[in-house]
Amino acid sequence: MSLPRTLGELRSSAFSEERSRARSVKDELRDNLVARLRSHSDAPVFPGIVGYDDTVVPQIINAILSRHNFILLGLRGQAKSRILRAMTTLLDPQLPYLAGCEIRDNPYAPICRRCREEIARLGDATPIAYLTANDRYVEKLATPDVTIADLIGDIDPIKAARGGHELGSEFTVHYGLLPRANRGIFAINELPDLAGKIQVGLFNIMQEGDVQIKGYPIRLALDVALVFSANPEDYTARGKIITPLKDRIGSEIRTHYPATVEEGITITAQEAWTRRNGHRLHLPKYVQEVIERIAFAAREDKKIDKRSGVSQRLPISAMENVISNAERRAITNAEKLVVPRISDVYAALPAITGKLELEYEGEMKGADFVGRDLIRAAIAKTYDEYFTGANLQPVVQWFDLGGEIQLSDSVPALEALENLKEIQGLADKLSPLGVSQKESPEQQVSAAEFVLEGLHAHKRIGRNEERVFKAGEKKPEPREREKTLEREEGPYRQRRQFN
Repeated sequence: MSLPRTLGELRSSAFSEERSRARSVKDELRDNLVARLRSHSDAPVFPGIVGYDDTVVPQIINAILSRHNFILLGLRGQAKSRILRAMTTLLDPQLPYLAGCEIRDNPYAPICRRCREEIARLGDATPIAYLTANDRYVEKLATPDVTIADLIGDIDPIKAARGGHELGSEFTVHYGLLPRANRGIFAINELPDLAGKIQVGLFNIMQEGDVQIKGYPIRLALDVALVFSANPEDYTARGKIITPLKDRIGSEIRTHYPATVEEGITITAQEAWTRRNGHRLHLPKYVQEVIERIAFAAREDKKIDKRSGVSQRLPISAMENVISNAERRAITNAEKLVVPRISDVYAALPAITGKLELEYEGEMKGADFVGRDLIRAAIAKTYDEYFTGANLQPVVQWFDLGGEIQLSDSVPALEALENLKEIQGLADKLSPLGVSQKESPEQQVSAAEFVLEGLHAHKRIGRNEERVFKAGEKKPEPREREKTLEREEGPYRQRRQFN
């Protein structure tokens, strides 16, 4: 079915219904949301948004049903921009407007002078064009150098000179982003970065629904849904949202990081580039859990600034680096299956350290040290999920009797597997990971290395920087420790007691 292309055709089409002619963009969002909720579809209200079903999404639904302008307030990497862009799924697929109009004027109620004169001149022959849902979303990243002219508009003296118009004429206006978002959604990301005097320029559109340009008597009654995002850290670091503007924002909605490891894994799997156009990939679940728990551990670590947060981009970038390191090993050794190992997680440190804002203690130790600590903590936690209650004493005993093995991240799977077979009882302990001796060498090596890394994380065996696994350092008995300290501290210092 072809769409009407003139005003006359439009008036005799489905778009002529009174409801669609007078409906504002906030009413449109509300109506389409109500229809989606009534359908009881299994599809999410906002596709691609994970972990917010019981927290953030219901609050956004309430804000849309209330026809509110709203702000998403949360730390970095909490899908704020993704949510704002997903609102276009609640807009009509096609919206008619007067062709050539900079502010996408409503054919039935034009607000700009050019469109009114065009309709008076052409009548039913006035041309009509259409906006898609994506065309109706306008986004601006707030920066300190944004001006009122950027947002609202300004008088263009060149237009006045070329057209012979007075400066106060509407024909001399160069419209800013906000008027160009008319009949759509206007989003401002990182709102506190917008200078206070520029934030004042949003008062009229939020309360009275119009804007004024450059002090001339030009008022535009715009139809816009305003949405914002902000990071609480920015309130003091770079700026703040002025109180009168906060008062005009209908709903303030707090976002958060994934509540569970499974939610984090789902987000990372959705966002990370894992479908490579090369070798076949097998991504073990325990490797996914280790990568995700790095972010969880970082969010709790005292050496990391909690006000800055730890973005979900950390596990996403780490996952991509882990797969790339495993891919490099497979290409180098002519292996057909790519299976990441824990050593690949350590190789992904560059994707981790740059996303951590360290406190003083962390700065003193260094980002690499903190990153390795986080990986060890994540390994230990994941290891406990699989091997709590398992008897791995035969493996530990093999190392205590002098056994050593080197597992670099570049060693071929077949060579590594032959060396791992020397470790007494290790091959029989991989079943909790779903790996048996029938699996490929790449999978067996990855699982076995995870077991050794788990034992190392719990300090049951040792490992040096060359990735040589060996017996752990035994702690001396209490009395021997006292004697050692006596020798080190001398007879004139107080002896330290040990429990």
